[in-house]
Formats: sequence, C-alpha cells, structure tokens
Amino acid sequence: MAKSSKDKIEQDEKKLLTELVKNSKENIDTIAKHCGFSRQKTWRMMKQLEAKKVIWGYTAVLDVEKIGQTYFILMLKRTTRQVEEKEVDIIVSRKTENLAAELGITIESSSFVHGEYDWIMTFTAEDIIQAKKFSDIVINLYPNSIEKITIMQTLMFIRKNHVLNPERKKLKDFM
Repeated sequence: MAKSSKDKIEQDEKKLLTELVKNSKENIDTIAKHCGFSRQKTWRMMKQLEAKKVIWGYTAVLDVEKIGQTYFILMLKRTTRQVEEKEVDIIVSRKTENLAAELGITIESSSFVHGEYDWIMTFTAEDIIQAKKFSDIVINLYPNSIEKITIMQTLMFIRKNHVLNPERKKLKDFM
C-alpha cells in the first residue's frame, strides 16, 4: 500500500472517530454525511475499527443525579513493595467490580496511572457513606499494597465522555 494511501486511511479513521466521539448514537447516514463518506464506507470503517479494538464500545452519558446517584473518584497510592500476582489477578478478574455491584456501586472507569497516585477509579454511589464502604472493601482486597487512599466527590461535570454538559451554566452555583 502506498504511503499516501495509508495516510489517507488514517486521516479518514480520525475523521470518523471524531464524529463518533461527538455522538455515536447518531444514525450512520448523518455520520457519513458529516465525514463526507458514503454510508457503506462509514459502516465498513466502523466495523474495521471495532475489529482492531480501536473502538471498545458505545455508551450513554448519564445525569446520575437524576437517578439518585453521585460520582466519586477513588485514588490509590501503592506501597513500594512488589505487587503480588494474586492481587493483579483480582484486579483483572473483575472481583472489585462485582463487590462494588453488591454494594450498589457502579465503577465507570479504572485506570493504572503515572503520577502521585497509581490507580484511579471513578464510580457512582448513593452517597459518601456508600463510597467509603467501597473504599474499605478495596483496602481489604489489597491490604499490603495500598499506602494511601483518597476519595473525592465530583460536584459537576463540565464535559464528560467528550460531551459538553447541557446544564454547565449551573457551575455558577458552585463558584
């Protein structure tokens, strides 16, 4: 494949991904029109991106406050000791997620990061009490690996999953 052809494919994929990030629920004809592609090309590219795992899935952006939930961020700092393989297996196995679900908590994201903290989770819970119970569960799952754990409550999203909050002007209430 010629270099310019490969570059064109990459440009087209970026254009499509940009449109999907804006609103993946939009119908394929509208997405194709915004990209300047045919419907068939758009559908084929989406399938290829899904097969390559560039696209993991599609999601809705919720206003959890309207369903009686609050967003929290849990930040964990590891100890300096080597993490045991069984602890890594617990993380990978979704045990943390399952225990959270038993509490009525939904983990939205879980990330291994570089910086002051090593692992960050975002989740929804009814209140801070439920969030602290979840924090205790995490500490008990990894008793020798956690040096510090911090919980923060998200007061308001300005932008979430690339989508601007339609009620972002309420930020003035917090300032």
